[in-house]
Amino acid sequence: MNRRMLTALIALLGLFVALYLTLYKLGYIGQLVCAVGSCEKVQTSRWATLFGLPVALWGVGFYVAVLLLSIMRLQPPLDESAAIRKALLAITGFGVIFSGWLTWLEAYRIEAWCQWCVISAILTLILFLLCVTDAEQPGTVPAS
Repeated sequence: MNRRMLTALIALLGLFVALYLTLYKLGYIGQLVCAVGSCEKVQTSRWATLFGLPVALWGVGFYVAVLLLSIMRLQPPLDESAAIRKALLAITGFGVIFSGWLTWLEAYRIEAWCQWCVISAILTLILFLLCVTDAEQPGTVPAS
């Protein structure tokens, strides 16, 4: 499996996490399964909504965008596209900044941790690092 396939797989995993949290926030799931931390406290805080939408729903959009772009990046002739490579770098870079802000909010404003949010932040960081390493080799398909 090469970096581009791994990027798509991790984006899919992140999408599942974001969907799970979105379904909870929208009331389709009664209680979150959270082995570590205080997921419900985080998800019911005033910081769990941004511009009238659940933060997790913004995460769904983020992961869908990364998934679609990474799948496009697997298809010739788009596998050589500098525009897609730059879009992935920009989106995942923003994702790292946004996740960092949310993690700061958990630590210093909400004073609680959500294991799913931390997992999502880690997945976002991994996505960014994969996109950075892929961008370092423009014009070449990474080895498996």
